[in-house]
Amino acid sequence: MVKRIAAAADARRDPNFLIMARTDVRAVEGLDAAINRAKALVDAGADSIFPEAMKDISEFEAVSKAVDVPVLANMTEFGKSELFTRRQLADAGVAMVIYPVTLLRSAMGEAERTLDAIKADGTQESRVDSMLTRARLYELVDYEAYNRFDNGIFNFQVPDLDIDSNNANL
Repeated sequence: MVKRIAAAADARRDPNFLIMARTDVRAVEGLDAAINRAKALVDAGADSIFPEAMKDISEFEAVSKAVDVPVLANMTEFGKSELFTRRQLADAGVAMVIYPVTLLRSAMGEAERTLDAIKADGTQESRVDSMLTRARLYELVDYEAYNRFDNGIFNFQVPDLDIDSNNANL
């Protein structure tokens, strides 16, 4: 992995391209091995370290203190780490936090509950209050601004077609 990070750093052409190095060695060889690996990856050119399977907040702090690059925490549900708050992680020196499947799990949980309601009741009516409204969706995606932008690009008219009655069913 050190060779791969060094090759990526050497091949980098854009100074804004971030090289994130992940190490999973903590789960197998312990914290000291993870810290040593993180240091080696940084020495090879990694701009950031993603230490996986940290046992507790003190381990995040130890990794953060050991390297001079930002550290990322993976706050995935059902993983090795407790679900620490952003404040706890920041206080431990963690610069970035990802929640890689939180939204998917949340959405699929709601989808399952809605499907259960449809199966039981024959309608989704009991779940409507927990759904995102059309108005809120449009607000979130700034639909009005997008529509203005789209109209500025897509501004032609489709001509009326004179279809022969014999070909109307084609």
